Amino acid sequence: MDEDMLEDQRRLVELIEAEGWDVTDLEISAYDSPWADEDDPEATVTITARKPYESDEGDGNSGDEDDENPFRLK
Repeated sequence: MDEDMLEDQRRLVELIEAEGWDVTDLEISAYDSPWADEDDPEATVTITARKPYESDEGDGNSGDEDDENPFRLK
């Protein structure tokens, strides 16, 4: 695998983490494009990240007794 591809992958992770995301899975695939006539390899980076958001409800519980949502199990 090309060192430039790995460096780009690291940079993408740094950018995502700088925005407060926690990277939980990372995959890079390097290949020669079947659609291009060039001999230059290409890469696909798949990043899975999570970021918790605080609820506007105050204590983080969203299971209010007055909730009329018909899809919520009580």
